[in-house]
Amino acid sequence: MITYDRLFIGGRWTAPSAPDLIEVRSPHDGSLVGRAAQAGPADVDRAVAAARAAFDEGPWPRMAPEERIRAVARFDELHLARAAEIAALITAENGSPHWFTSMLQPAVSVQTQGYLRAAGELAWEERRPAAGGGETVVRREPVGVVAAVIPWNAPHQSALAKLVPALLAGCTVVLKPSPETALDGLLLGELFAEAGFPDGVVSILPGGREAGAHLVAHPGVDKVAFTGSTTAGRAIAGAAAETFKRVTLELGGKSAAIVLEDADLDQVVAGLKYASFGNNSEACVAQTRILAPRSRYEEVVAAVAALAEGLAVGDPADPATFLGPMVRADQAERVRSYVELGVREGARLVTGGPGIPQGLEGGHYVRPTVFADVDNAMRIAREEIFGPVLVVIPFDDEDEAVRIANDSPYGLGGGVWTADREHGLEIARRVRTGTFNVNGASPDMAAPFGGFKASGVGREFGAAGLAHYTELKTIAV
Repeated sequence: MITYDRLFIGGRWTAPSAPDLIEVRSPHDGSLVGRAAQAGPADVDRAVAAARAAFDEGPWPRMAPEERIRAVARFDELHLARAAEIAALITAENGSPHWFTSMLQPAVSVQTQGYLRAAGELAWEERRPAAGGGETVVRREPVGVVAAVIPWNAPHQSALAKLVPALLAGCTVVLKPSPETALDGLLLGELFAEAGFPDGVVSILPGGREAGAHLVAHPGVDKVAFTGSTTAGRAIAGAAAETFKRVTLELGGKSAAIVLEDADLDQVVAGLKYASFGNNSEACVAQTRILAPRSRYEEVVAAVAALAEGLAVGDPADPATFLGPMVRADQAERVRSYVELGVREGARLVTGGPGIPQGLEGGHYVRPTVFADVDNAMRIAREEIFGPVLVVIPFDDEDEAVRIANDSPYGLGGGVWTADREHGLEIARRVRTGTFNVNGASPDMAAPFGGFKASGVGREFGAAGLAHYTELKTIAV
């Protein structure tokens, strides 16, 4: 069992303001994984004060960009060296299957390397002739103190998508991990301490909604970077607007996978296994709306149902498991309630259902479920379920497929499956989402990532993500 009885405030391990500890329990069987100190508003105040002092008076924002690049690269080496340990811990905390965490943790270094390259190539200060004579200096300066608020489903990926660009830009950061993954959040503190960042630059405060709300609204914070639900994102944007905080919001999704008539169905199913069911379908980019041509509709329904029925569901620590439990009991119940809703809405339940998989009653498990004969107006087609529930929606022609894909409050991800890659690219250009893939192509973790519409504001990864942690200053000389 792991215990962190202190918080990481301003680079120092500090006793929390209250003795309450977060109990982290396995979603597989309820066993105790560990305990972590829980931050309250007083701890937030201390962390923001340390970050404010470090930004206003400390060396970090005033270092040459090359020095910050070296410091972050040092951290990345330390983080990558412990990838297997971190992956196992996250699996124990949130139920993400071993195959997913063991793949994602090394990939986080690829994400960080993209930021490091962007920082090395960025024009931090440019001098140019002014139109009216004289000279203009254009500078990129750090935005200030950053509040980074992250979810539990891919905690280190989400945390470092914010911490790394903020630090490279010269910002100071207060990170609030979710209570469900408090242990791996505080493990990051060990790595930042070992990497030798200056006092005040990084704080890590696991806590609940009260701590998060206090941090987001804090007058000492200049920017909020958030990943989570669209509902929470709206509240954060409203709170940030009171003091004109900058925001980046990576929010929910209800992504569509468009299967064209010429698609190789074996390839489609192989890709949807990961695009739709990856990380227990607790993924904002999950492709949970499958759009199929009427000419092949029943064929697609049968193939997707067979995929769901063939998934190995069970202990997420077992390498043979593909689908683990939901993170909490209430999340499992929420997913089951959507399955019941789909039946009431008149959709055809092809496989799965609201029950618990046999033999897994001691954990937060749900049955992978597929609905057919779904209308895009149904709630199961419009609302983010965040669990392994897929809907298969028919279309008559490609124009209708694009219209259905775009008929969503969200716009985060999606994909198209076709024998003609260039035609797939044409379809991709017509779908209003921030990311999209053709035939399951892997994403570039240095390319911009984010959403249209209710899926968010701003972008993460690479140069686009780094830019969100800077302000432009123009100086006339």
